[in-house]
Amino acid sequence: MKRRVAILISGRGSNMAALIEAAKAEDFPAEIVVVISNRADAAGLEKAAANGIPTAIIESKPFGKDRAGFEAMMQRVLDEKQVELICLGGFMRLFTAEFARRWYGKMLNIHPSLLPCFPGLDPHGQALRAGVKLSGATVHFVIPETDAGPIVMQGAVTVADDDTPETLAARVIKIEHRIYPEALRLLASGRLKLDGDRCRTLGSGATDATLIAPAP
Repeated sequence: MKRRVAILISGRGSNMAALIEAAKAEDFPAEIVVVISNRADAAGLEKAAANGIPTAIIESKPFGKDRAGFEAMMQRVLDEKQVELICLGGFMRLFTAEFARRWYGKMLNIHPSLLPCFPGLDPHGQALRAGVKLSGATVHFVIPETDAGPIVMQGAVTVADDDTPETLAARVIKIEHRIYPEALRLLASGRLKLDGDRCRTLGSGATDATLIAPAP
């Protein structure tokens, strides 16, 4: 039985598209049953509809600071669609602690940095200002604190001396599109185990794969 997944978006939905594409595979252990946007003008809504995915619009702006009221409306849709897992795909809305706890261990987010480094806004600019040689993306479980939940999966890219936030973002997003579907696969297939603040992957082991920058 495939796990029922909702994707929450606010914009173009590029990671949403990667998840939808992955879920088309017959052996993928999850199905995307609804895409919910808090903005009616989110470009991702058209992409979802073009793939036959039901969509729902719950405008967050009218709720102002009433996050609980907004979440109650969203929870109704999640209940109606019998959603079991949530993936955030550029969802620009903070959750209440209550909602985050309700979905703890069942809600994933992706952030374009190697967390815990560079959480929050402008992660690529943060990375370049820090002078790091490697950056990347992180899939993590959602907790009340921003970009701070147990890490599920990470992917890295090298950082060039002449990189700008835009050129770095263009490489990192390719990594995002690779690791997010794989993280959802692990979660939906029951291979992830939360152990305190850490996420362990059943059946995984160390490899000899390395990424060194600058290349020697």
